[in-house]
Amino acid sequence: MLDYIIRLLIMVPLVGGMAFGALWLWKKYQPGLIGGFGAQGDRALKIVEALPMGTFGKLAIVEFDGQRLLIAVTRGRIEKLAEGKAVPVSLAGGVGTGVAGGIGRVR
Repeated sequence: MLDYIIRLLIMVPLVGGMAFGALWLWKKYQPGLIGGFGAQGDRALKIVEALPMGTFGKLAIVEFDGQRLLIAVTRGRIEKLAEGKAVPVSLAGGVGTGVAGGIGRVR
């Protein structure tokens, strides 16, 4: 019985630490997926928002050089759907609200 408790006291923190480490590594090497889209820092290219569309496709708003691009991403293709000016966070009301406010011309 004592042997079982000792093993349990060793294995539970070990498994918890491994899970924490895996999540930490995922956050470090996949910025923008965990912790919101603000985790991208001072990059020249930022993914503002992404929306899955079916099994293999997604719509994404990408910000680059003061412009926002609405792109469609599928398994074999990336296509620009629209472009517009970037909206400052203070005017957009934060991430997730008013994100598409700067998207203008449809191509």
